Amino acid sequence: SWSRSQMTKQWYQRRVRGHQLGIVSVTINSAGTVAASSSLDSTIKLWDLDSSKQIKSIDAGPVDCWSVAFSPDGQYVGSGSHSGKINLFGIESGKLEQTLDTRGKFVMSIAYSPDGHFIACGGIDGIVCIFDLATGKLLHTLEGHAMPIRSLTFSPDSQLLTTCSDDKSTKIYDVQHANLIGTLSGHGSYVLCVDFCPDNTHFATSSSDRKVKVWDAGMRRAVHTFSDHTDQVWGVAYNENGSKLVSVSDDKQIIVYECPI
Repeated sequence: SWSRSQMTKQWYQRRVRGHQLGIVSVTINSAGTVAASSSLDSTIKLWDLDSSKQIKSIDAGPVDCWSVAFSPDGQYVGSGSHSGKINLFGIESGKLEQTLDTRGKFVMSIAYSPDGHFIACGGIDGIVCIFDLATGKLLHTLEGHAMPIRSLTFSPDSQLLTTCSDDKSTKIYDVQHANLIGTLSGHGSYVLCVDFCPDNTHFATSSSDRKVKVWDAGMRRAVHTFSDHTDQVWGVAYNENGSKLVSVSDDKQIIVYECPI
């Protein structure tokens, strides 16, 4: 059944310091060994998760890094920028290796496809761009949302792309043909984050309406709503097998939920 987890609080907390200004985004590689953080200080820092030591500091250029994401092979970290570009930095080199130009506005969100073939980004102007990573070419431009796209994610099989926006909606696209499969409404305010479940069937969204919703991608409807938070919910993510879901909110709570699998 769907429920708030009764996990005992056995969190192991370590603080790492290094950025000079606020941290915008944090991501972890697929191996779970390295974290990358982006900051308003225009740097991306790489951290060893075992030792909590800083591995590398990457200069991303003035006001030119926002959300960050690791490539599936862990060789690159991508960053959205204020100038409408996706910058791909080499983990080994610490240098800018490739730039993908959306020809649009501020890139607020980015995501790699799990198969490593595509990278998608969502803009402040509500436009989604999908690039072919092998060629660096812009494959699809999707004008689906009317307002900024806060988050997007591919399904585990890389066939679907889900996007969420300040327009209160979540959209599902067929990646291959760039077709809009469905528009899902149900949140009462900005939809801030989306994450696909490893079961390739469900995905979760979090919103300024203080709710977390779980959706069935095939049926295109909400199957459960969690209403435990008392303020807007900025992030939501599944664990490795989809049995648990975690959310984080302005109410200063991190909540873990049990999900039937």
